Amino acid sequence: MPTKTLQIPTADGKADAFAAFPDHGERHPGVLMYADGFGIRPVLRDMADELASHGYYVLVPNLFYRHGPAPVVELPEHIGEEERPAVFARLMPLIEAHTAARALSDADAYLRFLTAQPEVAAGPVAVTGYCFGGLLAMRTAAAHPDQVAAVAAFHGPVGADGPDLFSKVTAKVHLGHAEGDLTPEALGELNRALDAAGVDHTSEIYPGTVHGFTMSDTDAFSASGLKRHWDRLLPLLERLRADG
Repeated sequence: MPTKTLQIPTADGKADAFAAFPDHGERHPGVLMYADGFGIRPVLRDMADELASHGYYVLVPNLFYRHGPAPVVELPEHIGEEERPAVFARLMPLIEAHTAARALSDADAYLRFLTAQPEVAAGPVAVTGYCFGGLLAMRTAAAHPDQVAAVAAFHGPVGADGPDLFSKVTAKVHLGHAEGDLTPEALGELNRALDAAGVDHTSEIYPGTVHGFTMSDTDAFSASGLKRHWDRLLPLLERLRADG
């Protein structure tokens, strides 16, 4: 897939980003992809390439651009259990500094930039996110109901903002939870809140998974979990073509 390194103008400066998209000249539905807390790295580029190969323009911003270009924190090639505490010690201040107000301001900028790209088709867009990025994806969908037609979040703390967030979401939603993150009882409570808010959704625990299961550069990786993720995400995104 062709890729571009980009600079996205925001209220607080410029966010470095990259985009992956098909190599033929047509315009394609746009997808904003939020990384997990580890940020942009080779595995995220691979996932964006895979998604782009199915006919999408995928924009992946550096969420922590206020602290420098990606990678803001130096990461090992494989983030194993021994490395995680030291990595998270450096990452948590960045995550904590990424307030809801900053996230919403950035979402405005990211969507404005995405929809203005010459390779992106007119019409609705999708947002997908992993871990912390899953919550950002839901916030973006809630803040932009007229633009975001589909949203997916994987092993993300999507209930952190409470049910008021769900009431603003008009997009079709898929939530893929790690077995290690959510009990069946908690899943039932979350799904009842989504139902009460009128959200068109699927929300399920992926069997045998732990937090971070989509990321192949971590010990949490589950090949079956990643496959299930694609099996759920790709049909969800097809609605962009139907609605476009």
